[in-house]
Amino acid sequence: MYFKVLAMAVAVGLGLTSFDAVAATHTASDQAAQLAQRDREIAELKQELADIQARIGEIEQRTDAQSDINVNTQQSVEALQTSSAKADDTAKQANSNTINGKVFFNISDLSQESHGTDTAASGVGIDVKRFYFSVTHQFNDAWSANLTTDFNYVSNDGETNLFVKKAYLQRKFSDAAVLRLGSADMPWIPFVENYYGFRYVENTITDKLKVANSADWGVHLGGQVNGHFNYAVSAVNGAGYKNPTRSKRMDVEGRIGFVPFQNAVIAVGAYSGTLGKETQTVDAQHTAKRFDILAAYSHNSTRFGVEYFQANNWNNVLTALSDKEDGYSLWGSVGLGESTTLFARYDRAKTSKDLNPSLKDTYFNLGLEFPVYKGVKFSAVYKHDRLEDQGPTDLKTDELGVWGEVAF
Repeated sequence: MYFKVLAMAVAVGLGLTSFDAVAATHTASDQAAQLAQRDREIAELKQELADIQARIGEIEQRTDAQSDINVNTQQSVEALQTSSAKADDTAKQANSNTINGKVFFNISDLSQESHGTDTAASGVGIDVKRFYFSVTHQFNDAWSANLTTDFNYVSNDGETNLFVKKAYLQRKFSDAAVLRLGSADMPWIPFVENYYGFRYVENTITDKLKVANSADWGVHLGGQVNGHFNYAVSAVNGAGYKNPTRSKRMDVEGRIGFVPFQNAVIAVGAYSGTLGKETQTVDAQHTAKRFDILAAYSHNSTRFGVEYFQANNWNNVLTALSDKEDGYSLWGSVGLGESTTLFARYDRAKTSKDLNPSLKDTYFNLGLEFPVYKGVKFSAVYKHDRLEDQGPTDLKTDELGVWGEVAF
């Protein structure tokens, strides 16, 4: 009985061992199959990942190409917009009108005496010395036209006039060559005025003594060369912008200027002609001539200058007798802070050196300028002018008042 039980136990134990071995064998086989399946799946995933990366690379290349196209397109659009804007600006500039104006006026108390007796010019009043109204049309970069009218009223002589001062067609070849046809600025007076700076208070000496014209009808050429040289030459009728009538021959005025350093100038000028007085029926007895020198500096409110002139037969073109005159003008100004400028001027001239050698004209002014607003300024000024000789001429003028300029 005992042995049967033992044999049965052994048999059962062997059976279990065999089952475990078979189970182990089956388990190992299953694991190997699972590992192989996993490796295949990993391989497939790697292949899919590689395919995805390849597709992503292609997409990035196409995106970069499209971005380049977009950038180029945007640049082209911007370039077209810039070109269009420039074209619009050029078109606007090429067909633009510019309007400017300038008014000279004063209110003053004037006292004028001849040999101690008051003249009719004495008194208190308002004078509108000049009112310029200018229109400039720009056809293109080379061609333009200008029309400037001039109105003036002087209370002490009752003069009221409206006339054309400038009317010209301009062709700009370069900064060194600008041609004007018509009534335009003469080479000397406007050039000096730019450095003087107080035209609204008083004319420059050649303009004041009427031995030069500020504008005239004719052909005008001028320009700047290398920033150190400037020039202007005019062939004109000779009678001034108020009188465009023809004469037998044209007068010539010229100027050459040298700029030694910024804001400074040394210039010489000359004039020769018959002032429009010689015609086909009237012969001139003399040729009017004038020689000019200017040395000046102008920067902001600081200005210094000296002008000298000599004129021959300016008032004797049609007379048998000849005469000459000369004179000089000294001026200066300096700023007294941001809103006030002190200025002064002194002129001395001998206006008839051959026919009346003792005749002389002495002028000076002293004033304070107060800019009010851009384009608007006032000056409190005292003026003194005396024309006298050793004979019957003794005319003294004193004037105190406020002078102003409005520019727009």
